[in-house]
Amino acid sequence: MQQTPRTFSHIGLSVPDLDAAVKFYSEVLGFYVVMAPSEAVEDDSAIGVMCTDVFGPGWGSLRIAHLATADGIGIEIFEFPGDYAPEEKLEHKRHGTFHFAVQDPDVEGLTQRIVEAGGRQRMPVREYFPGKKPYRMVYVEDPFGIVFELYSHSYELTYSAGAYE
Repeated sequence: MQQTPRTFSHIGLSVPDLDAAVKFYSEVLGFYVVMAPSEAVEDDSAIGVMCTDVFGPGWGSLRIAHLATADGIGIEIFEFPGDYAPEEKLEHKRHGTFHFAVQDPDVEGLTQRIVEAGGRQRMPVREYFPGKKPYRMVYVEDPFGIVFELYSHSYELTYSAGAYE
């Protein structure tokens, strides 16, 4: 029995400076701030208990904010005390998530705004089907070292041909 695809709810990001991250993701990428930065502590509150379930006893405290994309996907941003940056920012051979993607028809313009805000362009903007379809992509990095991809068109349109030409 084939199941219906599920919708995507949110992604969680860990950053060293929550306030700067909220500013970057809301001002540069245009995400809505759903819940401003706040603190969660290890206690008997609902959030405290949930965090203990996830992180285990002794996690102490964290700061968190919630943002949302125009299509309702959540961006949950955490600032953990004692956090650290990985040595390799794009651990593509490590099992698990290694990037997410944001869609904007002006890939070049958004890339420039990301760079101007302290991020980094990791590669030239590339076309999936040069001379045939206007689908473009680029990998970028936010000011905190989180790598993500920009797409000019929807995922479905980009891959609906079934294979690279």
